[in-house]
Amino acid sequence: MRHVRDEGGPAEDDRGPVIEAPAVLFEIDRAGWDDPLLAAYGDAGRIALYSSKFTEVAVVPPFKYSYGGRLRGLLGVDQLAWVTALLRARPYSKSGWISLTAPGERPDAVPCLTSLAFRLREGRLVMTAAFRSQNALTSYLNYVPLRSIQSEVADDLGVGCGSMRVFVDVPHIYVADAAVVEEILGRSERDGLGEGEGEASPGPAGRSGRDRGGLRPDRGRGAP
Repeated sequence: MRHVRDEGGPAEDDRGPVIEAPAVLFEIDRAGWDDPLLAAYGDAGRIALYSSKFTEVAVVPPFKYSYGGRLRGLLGVDQLAWVTALLRARPYSKSGWISLTAPGERPDAVPCLTSLAFRLREGRLVMTAAFRSQNALTSYLNYVPLRSIQSEVADDLGVGCGSMRVFVDVPHIYVADAAVVEEILGRSERDGLGEGEGEASPGPAGRSGRDRGGLRPDRGRGAP
C-alpha cells in the first residue's frame, strides 16, 4: 500500500478511479491467518469470502470466477494434479507452470491471478504467483490461500515449502479506499512499522500439513 501511495499515479478502472504504481516482485517466507500484522490491520469479516474463491469450484458471488475451479478443472484438467505428477517424474523441471486464464474469455471475467509456477529447489517446493493486477488493500486475502495451495502440492510430493514469489504487474488502490489506506499506514507507522519494516525476505519457510480446509479460518486452522 505504501508503494502504491508513494509511487503511483491516477488511472481508470471499471469500478472507478484508481492509483496505479509500477510493477513489484517480492517473496514471502510465511503466510497465515494468525499473522500478527493481519490480526492488527486485516479485515476479518472478508477472510471467509475471499478464501471461498480458492476452495469452491463453483463461482461464489460477488466474484466472477473461481480460482478453485480453474486450479482443479480448467478445460477439464486438474492442474494441481498435473503439476504434481510432472514434478514427481521430473524433479528438476522448470515446466511446472499452470495458467488460470483461457483464450477468448469475457473481458470482465479475466482473473487477477493469471498463473502459478512450481519448482523443486534444495528439497523444497517454491512457487511463483503472477498477478496481472492487484488491489494492494486486499492482497493479503489472496496470499494466505495461495500458501495453502503451495502446501498441498508440497505435501503430495513429500517435501517442505520454500518461499512464495509474487509478481504484480499493476498494483493499485481504489481512490474510494484511499482514506482507509492512509489510516492503516498511519497506524502501522505509529506501531513502529516504518519503510522497510515487515517486508518479506527470501529464504526457506516451514512446512505445513496438507489441509484444504486450512484456507477457511472458521475451521480454527490456518496455513502457516
